[in-house]
Amino acid sequence: MAPMSNKATHPPDTPLYPIREVSRITGVNSVTLRAWERRYGLIRPQRTPKGHRLYAQDDIQRIERILQWLNRGVPVSQVVDLLDQPTAPDTPTSNASDWNSQRLQLQAAIQALDMLKLEALYHQSLALYPLSISINELWQPVIHSLEAQWKAQPDDLVRRTLEAFLRSQVGIRLYYANQATRGPLILLSTMPDDPGPLWMLMAALMASEQGYRVQLLDVPLALDELPRAVSRLHVSLVLLASGQAEDSTFIQQALPQAAAGLTVPLGICGEVARLRAADLQDTEVHVLGNDLTQAISRLRPLLRESGVL
Repeated sequence: MAPMSNKATHPPDTPLYPIREVSRITGVNSVTLRAWERRYGLIRPQRTPKGHRLYAQDDIQRIERILQWLNRGVPVSQVVDLLDQPTAPDTPTSNASDWNSQRLQLQAAIQALDMLKLEALYHQSLALYPLSISINELWQPVIHSLEAQWKAQPDDLVRRTLEAFLRSQVGIRLYYANQATRGPLILLSTMPDDPGPLWMLMAALMASEQGYRVQLLDVPLALDELPRAVSRLHVSLVLLASGQAEDSTFIQQALPQAAAGLTVPLGICGEVARLRAADLQDTEVHVLGNDLTQAISRLRPLLRESGVL
């Protein structure tokens, strides 16, 4: 990797943007932009005399090209070798082994209850990748794999330890994010048959990243309590998550009745949305899918339809 330089590399009249504006334009948070620069030399912004980063338009285009590769599933460690090649970002690449390695590392740390390693991998994944890619490529596949194992051979110690870790990490992130935004408030809760809040916590991270305030309830609230919760908490949308199929009576009767009695949209996400989509056709329950990135992206149209946005 070539050494980085803080010297100006653009003509004096080139428009320059501070890191906050580049983050707004590209959707990549400032922590990730700094990590790409320091760890991999993917971008090389100019610096002011006080050391503040300034990005030119070609830096922004480079960031967008990085995102194209990452969205193709290329790990960030391999992007540096691809950026300056004439290969188009839609060209298939062989990169599964690196993601598989990261997933194996994460799953091994979880199962070994290696909390120092788990914390390091958690923060690394959120620093090096946009959150949607981190969840799609790393966290969601690992949770899928673990839950499949736990169905065959339950391990409550590992599950509860992971839940406690993520609850604290996500809780801290939500606390500061909720203070920093005036976005609509999403009430996010688990469903009765879900053995833990893993899917809900991942959905909470995605919703917060997209500018929503999030109120978590990791113990299911009775459906007849939802109207009071919406009113007293000033909720704009209710989102329920589950990694299970859930009880048929709950899905086919109770949930549609609850949705019909609310003044705000009610959506579901996680595996329940894939498994129960047919049961909820022609009801007022919005089935948002088991891909958490896509599920959260579908909230904005719902809020527009309901007059919140």
